[in-house]
Amino acid sequence: MVRTKIIRVNSDNPEEEKIVVAANVIRKGGLVAFPTETVYGLGANGLDGEAVRKIFVAKKRPMDNPLILHVSGVDMIEEIAEVNETARKLINEFFPGPLTLVMRKKDVVPPEVTAGLDTVAVRMPSHPVAIKLIEMSELPIAAPSANLAGKPSPTKAEHVIEDLYERVDVIIDGGATDIGVESTVVDTTVYPVEVLRPGGLEVERIQEVVDIRIFSKSVDTPKSPGMKYRHYAPDARLFVLTGKREEIVEKITQLAEDFSKKGFRVGIAVTDPTPYKKMDAVVKEMGTSAEEVARNLFDVLRELDRHADIIIAEGIEERGIGLAVMNRLKKASDSRIFRV
Repeated sequence: MVRTKIIRVNSDNPEEEKIVVAANVIRKGGLVAFPTETVYGLGANGLDGEAVRKIFVAKKRPMDNPLILHVSGVDMIEEIAEVNETARKLINEFFPGPLTLVMRKKDVVPPEVTAGLDTVAVRMPSHPVAIKLIEMSELPIAAPSANLAGKPSPTKAEHVIEDLYERVDVIIDGGATDIGVESTVVDTTVYPVEVLRPGGLEVERIQEVVDIRIFSKSVDTPKSPGMKYRHYAPDARLFVLTGKREEIVEKITQLAEDFSKKGFRVGIAVTDPTPYKKMDAVVKEMGTSAEEVARNLFDVLRELDRHADIIIAEGIEERGIGLAVMNRLKKASDSRIFRV
């Protein structure tokens, strides 16, 4: 059991005297949970294999699921990865931001980070707290999402505390994250580049810069987080409905009533809660725009998971950040997606 220290910071202008405490923990081989613009990450010294192993233990994460190295500048990227012309073009266009690039790794990167692969996933976050922590640590920070493996990702410090309190050394509380889903992951070792995981940077924007294809095959040796195992899942069974709005309302109502009659506690996650307010269910609004749904998705799933055995969620259009939202819902629902 670890004595976890919680540090609350100004997310826009983080206090250096607070961040240095966490940076010292990173340098000494400890674990620090910190906010990024996407979700909260669980960080360790990305060049120290023993420190990285602690991430897998704390999260109960399989060791064959690779991690992302977070950097604060291009110089740090050059130290850990072989940057080809395609990667450099994407770095110039989108870093810092919610994009992760898979590149050939350099020997300095330990196999614990890459699950033994010869590639490494690299990201430069734009969140002031994340950048300051990396800068003050003077190290690339290996960091998956700061939650127990398989659970909904954390978008608030409260979510991290719920999953990892007394499992990590420090939790930096920088408030709610801005985007709410993880980074988009692109493999730059092939061309056209492969989108391994849709995320906070819209695929359409990447397509304006380089040729892409969406990776859709099942894999035994994933190059990126989010490719092999079930992720983002509440304990409750999750059903997702897509289709025409009026038909979705009818189907959600019918399903909720059927499950309630069988004695299940029902939670409903929708863009407009109005049609469901008189139902015997806990109803949560995800937002009206795709961006709002992305920002609120994991928080809503976690909230409903406290009150429901069954969660019924409304799907959204798979374009823009909606592609990332539906990717997360598909992973979380174990493919229980129904078109009505």
